Formats: sequence, C-alpha cells, structure tokens
Amino acid sequence: MSGYYMPRGMRPSNLEERRRFYSGEFNIGGVKEWLKDWGGKIVFAVIIGRHTRIYPPEYEHEASTTILIDKYRSLKDVKKWILKFLPESVYYDRNVYEDHGGIIGQEMAFDLDPENLTCPIHGSLEDKMRRHQGLSFCEIELEMVKNETVRLYEELSKMFSNIKVVYSGRGFHIHIFDKDVFSWSMEKRKEIAGEIKRRGFMIDEWVTSGSMRLIRLPYSLHGMVSRIVIPLDVSRLEKFNPIEDEACIPRFLKEALEAN
Repeated sequence: MSGYYMPRGMRPSNLEERRRFYSGEFNIGGVKEWLKDWGGKIVFAVIIGRHTRIYPPEYEHEASTTILIDKYRSLKDVKKWILKFLPESVYYDRNVYEDHGGIIGQEMAFDLDPENLTCPIHGSLEDKMRRHQGLSFCEIELEMVKNETVRLYEELSKMFSNIKVVYSGRGFHIHIFDKDVFSWSMEKRKEIAGEIKRRGFMIDEWVTSGSMRLIRLPYSLHGMVSRIVIPLDVSRLEKFNPIEDEACIPRFLKEALEAN
C-alpha cells in the first residue's frame, strides 16, 4: 500500500500479526451475539490481500478474489477458515438465506467512509483518485466522518427503531435491524439511499440499496489499518477516537508501542 497515507498509528498488519489476532484475540462470542437474531443461514467471506498485497504465498492467485465461507458447522469452523487464509478483511453476507439457498431478506446498512468526504487539505475523492490515493484518509477526514455518522444516526432514528453503529476500521457502518426492513424490496432500499444522499450524507448508495451485500464482520481485524471492527454505543460515538481508543487497537500493536 505504498503511496497511501493514513492517520498516525494505522498501518497494514502482516501475516503473523493476523495469525496472532485470530488465534488469541478474535471475539467469537461477540460475533455470536451480533448475529443471534439472524433469521436464516449466514454466509461469511474473506479477501486475503487485494489492497495490502500481503497474503500467504499459496494463495497468490486468490489474493484479490472474494472467497465465500458457506460450509461450516459452527463459528469455530469459520475461525479455522480465517486462520487458514489469514485475510486482510472478513465480511458477512447481509442476505438472509433459507437452507436451500433462497433469499428471504436482507439487512439494511449505511456505509460512511472517510475518503468520500472532501478534506480541506487532501481534497475530494476525485482528487485522491487522480493521485492514485483513493483509499487514503487523514485524521481530519476521520473526525469528519465520525461527525457525519452522528448526524446520520440522528436522522435515521426518526425512521427506524433498532439501529446499531459499528466502527469499521476506517469509517463507520450503521446497521438497521428493524424486522420489517429485512423484507424491503431493492427498489425501496434505493429510494431510501437516494433520499439520504439528497439530504447531503456521503453514503455508499450501493451498500444501502443492497447491490453490495457484503459488510465487514464486527470483531474482525481490518488488516489495512490494523484496527478491530467494533460495535459502538451511540453515547460513545462523539468522543470515540480510533487512533487512541484501546478497544479497537489489537494486542500486537499495543505490544509494539510498549516495546518502543
């Protein structure tokens, strides 16, 4: 990821660091709690090294592809697959599947990423793309996207009742768990996404509309920035600082800081 800039303390994790995290720190109980009310089969997915270009040598040809994990008996089996691939990213599919594979619904989510906002120093996403730095973001953008998330949460609270916020490792995800929303059509989801966009929020519309159905798994490691994906109570959000908050900093980074 040479050429990209990130807030201080954030960097890609290497394979050994990923192994250490998923072996000893990955909160399977938290994942189970997050998905406890899921009304069907859950499909997980990994990307091994698309952006970091860090991957086990045996997966060189699969490093940039999305690998589905849909054959497992328990979350312990999912963990074994993750330890096999040592991916930079772990996701779950927001579609709710019947046992035979039919889709019976989808969780709605709103994705806010720092690079989508216009930074007073680094410019717009288009500016960054021209510099081949589309995934770059700074501390200013991180603070901006957090404030944007607070505003969007307040807006969505007027429309939905069961809302959860997740720090995604770079930006934030807002998940909607109202049961009736799971059965909404893609057309209705597109309408909501368009309306939120018209109100000035810089969301990724294809996530809310359902076109992009994968979303980062809470409690996994975001391997591009070495941060843990964590659910946040909205009361914590305004003061949350992922640069320094120990809840989202993996043990291998804490130990490296202590050693220095």
